[in-house]
Amino acid sequence: MTEEKFQNEVLTLEKFFTKYCEDKHRERFKKEYQLKYKQSDITLYVHLCKECHKLISYSFERLLECPHETKPRCRKCPSPCYEKPQWKEVAKIMRYSGFQLGVLKVKKFLKIKK
Repeated sequence: MTEEKFQNEVLTLEKFFTKYCEDKHRERFKKEYQLKYKQSDITLYVHLCKECHKLISYSFERLLECPHETKPRCRKCPSPCYEKPQWKEVAKIMRYSGFQLGVLKVKKFLKIKK
């Protein structure tokens, strides 16, 4: 996968996990993640609860080890690398956050149109 695609995937995970954790969990703390992929170094500061930090770390590990040059969507991958329990948790977070972030976009769009 290209460095640009990798960075986009990382930022998508960060955005979705942050939205989910802000809405669902009270105690959050900041943690720094330094990811190295090919020639890129990405540093993120993420505010999440302990459980969400554990799961996003796992997701970053899986992303770093993705063997596909053209990365498929994880749910359609012919050789999934997530363990079932973690996959179910990440899917729940992505579903929730995707819906919430989509609703926010629609609200912003409607406010602009008025």
